[in-house]
Amino acid sequence: MTERSTHRLAGLEPDNLLAFLALLGALRSLERVRPAWRPRVGWTVDAPPVRPTLTVAAQTTEAEMVAAVAEGLADLASRHDFRRLKDLKLSPDEAAERLRTALSGDRYAADLWAALTSDGAIRDRNKAREAEPTPLCLLFGQGHMHFMSRLASVPQESTPPARGAGRRKTVVGESDCLHEALFEPWTRPDATFSFRWDPHEDVRYALRATDPTDSKTKETTQHGANRLAAIGLSALTVAPRLRGATLNDGISLWSTRRPTVSRMRSTSWCTTVIWKSATTATASSPDCSRTGGRHAIAIIMLPSHHLVQPNGGRPDERIVRAPDS
Repeated sequence: MTERSTHRLAGLEPDNLLAFLALLGALRSLERVRPAWRPRVGWTVDAPPVRPTLTVAAQTTEAEMVAAVAEGLADLASRHDFRRLKDLKLSPDEAAERLRTALSGDRYAADLWAALTSDGAIRDRNKAREAEPTPLCLLFGQGHMHFMSRLASVPQESTPPARGAGRRKTVVGESDCLHEALFEPWTRPDATFSFRWDPHEDVRYALRATDPTDSKTKETTQHGANRLAAIGLSALTVAPRLRGATLNDGISLWSTRRPTVSRMRSTSWCTTVIWKSATTATASSPDCSRTGGRHAIAIIMLPSHHLVQPNGGRPDERIVRAPDS
């Protein structure tokens, strides 16, 4: 009988979009370099607090698991070359050309671009026609925050800057950084770039006693989680869908896999699926009505306005129960 080991990923909370994408990134990284391990993920629905568990067909320690994830992450991150593209703002022709180029590469490159845009969903913006970006792209150059620049650089930055100041400054290695993201409750100690997928990054500027841009009070992040999430994004393919009752109402993008982002008026909803039985990265990402649906226990719906709200700001959160099957 094949030996197996199971690890509880205590750092990945189910109601955090960044954590969910990091989970997909960890699975994708393992499948890249350790396919014989047959990595599977389930959720501890019957053993709260709900967290994912990672099962592999080998006897492994947490350190060995982190080392394998780091190896796969480095391999996939090397493919994040977007030819100096800073923002996900492409004309329909540019989007089509990049999608065709990605098809001539490996499967990961094709998956990544299929998760970023589609030349079948076009919008009018600033008197120009653009291919609509994924709903998970929240940065468009505002405040010098460029989504594609970060998608290229963040996963390739193996370590964050030294933490602390003066004599208390501490250098953190790649393994420790990834271990914190996967196996430990997050403390968000890193002053590195992020994608605004973490609810804690929804910083309020009005009526604050401190300057939110001051380095002493500025919100920090969990660098290892952002690296993994940049890889996990590739699992969430987008596709055009009709918006409104007629073609004249336009076509928008939505993710064909969970989590999906739906917009109603001025509010966005991010929906993720929590499943019970261990399954692969491929099976965990499709829509609930397909492969992963038979394992679905709950759907967590998080209201947001371009960003999932922090714990104190989502009074409408609700968990929708589905019967075991």
